Amino acid sequence: MVAFLLRRLLSSLLVLFFAVSLTFLLTRSLPGGPFDREKASSAQVKEALEKQYKLDGSLWQQYTAYLGDLARLDLRVSFKYRDWSVAEILAQKMPTSIKLGGVAFVIASVLGVFIGGLAAMRRDTAVDWTAMFGAIVAISIPSFITGPFLVAVFALWLGWLPVGGWGSVQHLILPACCLAAPYVAYVARLMRNSLLDVLKSDFLRTARAKGLTESQALVRHAMKVAILPVVTYLGPLAAHLLTGSMIVESVFNISGAGSIFVNAIQNRDAFLLCGAVVIYCTLLIVFNLIVDLLYSVLDKRIQLHG
Repeated sequence: MVAFLLRRLLSSLLVLFFAVSLTFLLTRSLPGGPFDREKASSAQVKEALEKQYKLDGSLWQQYTAYLGDLARLDLRVSFKYRDWSVAEILAQKMPTSIKLGGVAFVIASVLGVFIGGLAAMRRDTAVDWTAMFGAIVAISIPSFITGPFLVAVFALWLGWLPVGGWGSVQHLILPACCLAAPYVAYVARLMRNSLLDVLKSDFLRTARAKGLTESQALVRHAMKVAILPVVTYLGPLAAHLLTGSMIVESVFNISGAGSIFVNAIQNRDAFLLCGAVVIYCTLLIVFNLIVDLLYSVLDKRIQLHG
């Protein structure tokens, strides 16, 4: 286990290094500079800004200086929001997106597994057909349509929930459901197909032959194996949901981290973009590691080797 964790730590640092390096070099290699849009900026002002942001050397010098700061956990200052460091911007935006994404993740995983399991157990019945039809509909409709539809029905027509904004549990329900809807469908389809394969397995026939009822065989044996592909999918899904959704946050007027990527690219804000990449890659690495550990817990046949 220790050897496995050490190997994963080294490979994770390598992945993070390549992702940040590629992002930084691509953003700094594009034509133009981050201060070209400055109004009436003289050559002296531009030179002073580049020196302040450590962009006055060659690309290699800029790159190595940035990696040095990153190793000291200094994400530097945003080009666009000069009174704010990248760490301060992320610390202000991320909690909202993490709370929203966390609730959406719970909805997607719990509801998806339940619907998928129920559809598999009721294969080729009205329950199965309804569940899979609903899954296709949820996957096919994008969030910028689902969001306004939920607002129109539950906020404007029924008046049960607020139209948008942030601050209370009521504000969280509609955006979390909107964000989770397509992923509930993906998880349900994955769970159904996986459970159908497991239900045909020889080890399950043996379990039934030993006298276990269908529900006992399902809970004790089938679910543990069938849920493995779902667990694999939930790792990247958690990282994706927790880093925010620009569309959902825009529809419900939530000030989260979803717009950071787009705004950073539009403003050529290389440091803010690299900071967002660091957060996203770190979450992706952590959740994939959790998935690997869960694998060995759910299926004893899987061993973690260094």
